[in-house]
Amino acid sequence: MERGAALVKTGIARPLAWVAGAVLDQLYPPVCLSCDAPLASADALCANCFRELRPITAPLCPVLGLPFTVSIGPEARSAEAIADPPPFERARAAVVYNDIARALVGRLKYGDRPELARFCARLMAQAGHELWDGDAVLVPVPLHRTRQFSRRYNQSNELARALGRLTGLRVAHGLVRRRKATRQQVGLSASARQRNVAGAFAANAEALARLNGRRLILVDDVVTTGSTVRAVTHALKSAGAGRVDVVSFARVVIGTDA
Repeated sequence: MERGAALVKTGIARPLAWVAGAVLDQLYPPVCLSCDAPLASADALCANCFRELRPITAPLCPVLGLPFTVSIGPEARSAEAIADPPPFERARAAVVYNDIARALVGRLKYGDRPELARFCARLMAQAGHELWDGDAVLVPVPLHRTRQFSRRYNQSNELARALGRLTGLRVAHGLVRRRKATRQQVGLSASARQRNVAGAFAANAEALARLNGRRLILVDDVVTTGSTVRAVTHALKSAGAGRVDVVSFARVVIGTDA
């Protein structure tokens, strides 16, 4: 009887959801996430804006995920990874941080547009396909509580939730916290960024222990110099974490025409 009632509810709910979506599309027609040009479907870019995105694809550095101009071998590392090896194992990003990526991230972070995370996560899911195997858990890079209160949400949380739905991976909230409010990283040099986030994060050792050594995947919107994800990784490993990977929507690539 309960199962029958559930089937009836499901059968009714789906048409109602379709009707509700159609009504919303009439009242608020879908538009491009960047330029607001009209679209046939929501959570997408128009053709012109999509062409401006620069996907990061192979060949790339197996550690930092930086793109190579030509293939120099499957295990060949970038100069950056050799000169300053990161504490995490692998980093992957969906797109180069150029003007269109900057506009999307700006709207997601500061424009009260959390729905942008769904689009970004679709590209991140493709870029990070090597990371989704096994029993990994997604760990959003935390905001300080004062900054999250002013923005209303943490964009990394939104990206992690959307990625979790696409990959089937669990999102581990509360595993790491930002224990001090830091300056905005925008405009700071690489060394200033590193000093800015030094000691800014603390991991929950008890929560880590309950994960029994499962691999962690840090989720962030943009990787610039990598100082933030390095600091979070150091905090996690100091508390007992094992392997840590990183996935972001965009990353700065030196030497591009972004």
